[in-house]
Amino acid sequence: MIKGLQKWQFAAVMLLFSSAPLHASALNGEKPLSIAAAVAEVVTANPGLAAISARAEALAALPDQLGTLPDPQLSFKLINLPIDSFSFSQEGMTQTQVGFSQMLPFPGKLGLRQEAAEAMATAAGFGVEELRLKLIRDVKMVWWNLFFLDRALEVVENNQMLMRQFIEVAESKYSVGKGLQQDVLLAQLELSKLFDHQVDLEGQRRNESIRLSTLLDRPTTALLVLPNEVAEDFPTLRDEAQLMVLAAEARPLLAAREQRLEAARLRVELAEKNYYPDFSVGAAYGLRLGDNPNGSSRDDLVSLMFGMSLPIYTATRQDRAVDQRNAERMGQRYALADDHNRVEATIGRALSDYQRGREKVDLFKTGIIPQAQQTVASMLAGYQVNKVDFLNVMRAQITLYNYETQYWNAFSRARQAIARLAAAVGEEAIYE
Repeated sequence: MIKGLQKWQFAAVMLLFSSAPLHASALNGEKPLSIAAAVAEVVTANPGLAAISARAEALAALPDQLGTLPDPQLSFKLINLPIDSFSFSQEGMTQTQVGFSQMLPFPGKLGLRQEAAEAMATAAGFGVEELRLKLIRDVKMVWWNLFFLDRALEVVENNQMLMRQFIEVAESKYSVGKGLQQDVLLAQLELSKLFDHQVDLEGQRRNESIRLSTLLDRPTTALLVLPNEVAEDFPTLRDEAQLMVLAAEARPLLAAREQRLEAARLRVELAEKNYYPDFSVGAAYGLRLGDNPNGSSRDDLVSLMFGMSLPIYTATRQDRAVDQRNAERMGQRYALADDHNRVEATIGRALSDYQRGREKVDLFKTGIIPQAQQTVASMLAGYQVNKVDFLNVMRAQITLYNYETQYWNAFSRARQAIARLAAAVGEEAIYE
């Protein structure tokens, strides 16, 4: 009997004061991956970001090309060569001609093409920044999921140890006739449930580890170990109106959309310029051999050329092109308004999630968990003197276990809300 009570006392002490992390990943000697290190790695190693950066570089090389005149043409001709003799000097009209010609778009067209391409290249640059923000957000989200799962596994493992202590206590009391066999069976059942929950958590952690490894361009079999502790304070954020003003100025998504809208406007102007003709100019030098009938040598000839396109099918070509470009511009305008709405909605939801998570963390930390610990201690004391049945002790312990898990879940979700908020605003200056 005394031996059993000593074991109960040891279990109570372990329940109230044990906080040492037991998850295997914390004990394997691997260097922990901090969230700052993960963010630094993703912006340098992610292949998706590298791919879109290369595309932006390709688009940046396009404006100069579109703003340059078409390549001139050099021509070489044999004109009026008689087929009976193929002699270059038999006929006076025979000449060897070297020519040069250049296409000249109507004034303003090249500039509009170049400006539209520059706007699209700028939009692509903002697209790179937008993807960078999303990758940082995703890395932080997955990192905090992993952190929560590690803490949940620690809680499970601590509770498994306590359940083993409870089983020993129940067996000791049962062996001396002071307890019930159903208490032993109940404790064993709860221990089995904890093992089942551990399997689920480890599976979830494996999936999240694969996600993070993929984002960091690491092998999916790589072992990712996170720090066991982080600062548990919560910063004060700017209010919603300030954050929305910041987002309107700093969010790459909105800046990219504005550049696409500008490119669409320039294309409308270019389509309207197509009502005007394009030109071509050229010159040719003709070399003639042989002599004139009076005995003088034949003079060489110079030719000048001028041409222009005739935009006469305006109803089916230019008019329709202008309609198309106007529709594209309106589409970009509506898309910009939609992006603004979505950004504001994301900011509002992230702020709401952060405030709710912050309040829940504070409530669990200062109220619910201490009260649940006191309840478990009281139940254990009552069980010691046979005033509380074992079922109520187990219920109190399970409740405490659930609250500890919910605390870390709320904590990680609040941190994820900060990550979503920073990505929605477009910069880290979201704190007061």
